[in-house]
Amino acid sequence: METKTIQFIRRGELVSLGNVPPTRTLLEVLREDLSCTGTKEGCGEGDCGACTVVLGEMAHGKLTYRAINSCIRLAHSIDGMALWTVEDLAADDGMLHPAQEAMVHCHGSQCGFCTPGFVMSLFGMYQNHIAPTLATSCAALPPEGAGLAWGGPALAAVAPAPVTACAALPPEGAFAPGGGPLAHRAVANPITRELAVEELSGNLCRCTGYRPILDAAQTMAHWPAAPLDETDLLQKLKQIAPERRGPAADSAYMLPQNLAALLSARAAHPDAQIVAGCTDVGLWVTKMHMQFGQVLDVTQVQELRRIERYDNHVAIGAAVPLTDAFAALVAERPQLKTFANRFAGLPVRNSGTLGGNVANGSPIGDSMPLLIALGASVVLMSERNGKVGHREMALEALYTGYRKNVMAPDEVLAWIKVPGPVSGEQLKAYKISKRYDDDISAVCLVLNLRVADGLVDHVAIGAGGVAAMPVRAVRTEAALRGQPWTLATVQQATATLRGEFQPISDMRASAAYRSEVLGNLMQRFWLESQGLQQINLESFDVKELA
Repeated sequence: METKTIQFIRRGELVSLGNVPPTRTLLEVLREDLSCTGTKEGCGEGDCGACTVVLGEMAHGKLTYRAINSCIRLAHSIDGMALWTVEDLAADDGMLHPAQEAMVHCHGSQCGFCTPGFVMSLFGMYQNHIAPTLATSCAALPPEGAGLAWGGPALAAVAPAPVTACAALPPEGAFAPGGGPLAHRAVANPITRELAVEELSGNLCRCTGYRPILDAAQTMAHWPAAPLDETDLLQKLKQIAPERRGPAADSAYMLPQNLAALLSARAAHPDAQIVAGCTDVGLWVTKMHMQFGQVLDVTQVQELRRIERYDNHVAIGAAVPLTDAFAALVAERPQLKTFANRFAGLPVRNSGTLGGNVANGSPIGDSMPLLIALGASVVLMSERNGKVGHREMALEALYTGYRKNVMAPDEVLAWIKVPGPVSGEQLKAYKISKRYDDDISAVCLVLNLRVADGLVDHVAIGAGGVAAMPVRAVRTEAALRGQPWTLATVQQATATLRGEFQPISDMRASAAYRSEVLGNLMQRFWLESQGLQQINLESFDVKELA
């Protein structure tokens, strides 16, 4: 079966690649077909970030920038987008991009293997947080000829240079390797330490050189601006868009653009492998060497990329990236921010979708316990005999066993509907993992409880990592419902929760550990409901202890 030609924009030019197998990864295409060897393969599973690249895509007439892992991203999925690799950042005259310059002057590279990935994550941060400020901040730059710089206007600030996070930077007026005085623009820096830590969580440094890399993130705004010509780029993306609107079901890699085309393709090809971000199926390709004769990618279906808000719930399309899906949930429940940030690293959340995570049904997927506790439902859709049908069910009812569900071969998961918060809701999401950031849960427990007149009148508990599929702790809920919210009730519920599941022992934790932790988290929930807060890493502040 033939594959459609992949078209994307790189360095402002159209790149067309034909005869690319459906399961060939973007990293393989970059390194082996395009000789872009600056992008490295570290883990091959989206864990280390060495392979990070940045994708640009049209959304509501504007460009969005997302750093993603190219090692588990299928090459065909970037059709119609813009792509940047580490080779694309420096100017034609050799002047480094601020992300690169900051890394050099903050000594952010040690062995250097992870450096291209860190630079690309920094580039994504630059485009999302610094570039939008350039229109105003550039007005503070002195006129051409007011000082010396590396082939461009002086960087001398109109006010004394601010103290930077990078102690390695020479003081105002000191000579820098570029042959001129190094000064900084007196602009507000949108990159805080907290933001840098959050957005670099998907990049691992094997030399443990994080401090200078974080310094580099905070100093990018002080280097010469490197704006992109977004008007030209958008125009080029629009020019290639019509070529992607052909029939969806005539290719080894199907990339439908609308819901009707998706349902039609699924009906015609029920055996095709569905991908929605490919952060898990990508592992089947890279680690298990699986091949698929036909792939159906849902990530460009426009209807399923929407987040719709209603009076009592929010409906999240199955193709919405996890980054945006969690942002929608955090907007209504701010206490979920830390839990959302700990769902893998940012590049994984930028590629992966909420629908993909839910449909995949992994017992250690963190979104399902949360959604179960929130009372979420899923909408399944299909096309049969020319008619579109749908059915809705509670999310926990979707699963029948390990990575098995009730979906018919011609059905796709289209929407996740999440009820909004209610008055008096007590919601806590707990993730226990060996590594705090960018790691898979050993145990995930989410509790949603409401107390009225001293009695528990509503409770929903979702658990992950303790059974063959994401589960609802129905016995524990029954032990709490209608009971007084007291220590005695919690102790009884703790015992019930520890005995409700029969977890397995694996590389992440033993069965006994998982059962014990389940009960411990119930006790933590009780203590936090009584006002005790200093009992978890979320409340740990390094600055306060410095």
